[in-house]
Amino acid sequence: MRRGGSVYILANRANGVLYTGVTSNLVRRVLEHRARKHPGSFTARYNVFLLVYYEHFDRIVAAIAREKQIKAGSRKAKIKLIESMNPGWKDLHAGLL
Repeated sequence: MRRGGSVYILANRANGVLYTGVTSNLVRRVLEHRARKHPGSFTARYNVFLLVYYEHFDRIVAAIAREKQIKAGSRKAKIKLIESMNPGWKDLHAGLL
């Protein structure tokens, strides 16, 4: 059985600190970031919990490959990607519920 996955970008505010991650359960993972499940993590230290971009994939390996591609890109490329889907930098998490 293959599991799907998602790649996502979190921010602390528009044009602020960015974090790119991958997960098999996007709703749960964003809730974990918001709850500061790992208090010493980057997202907990910098209050990065607004879901500003995501992509879903049928296979987790595809999501991992996309995460690596996004992380290898520049900050400018990440901002362009976010604004292509979410020009207002709104929190997209509520729309997933």
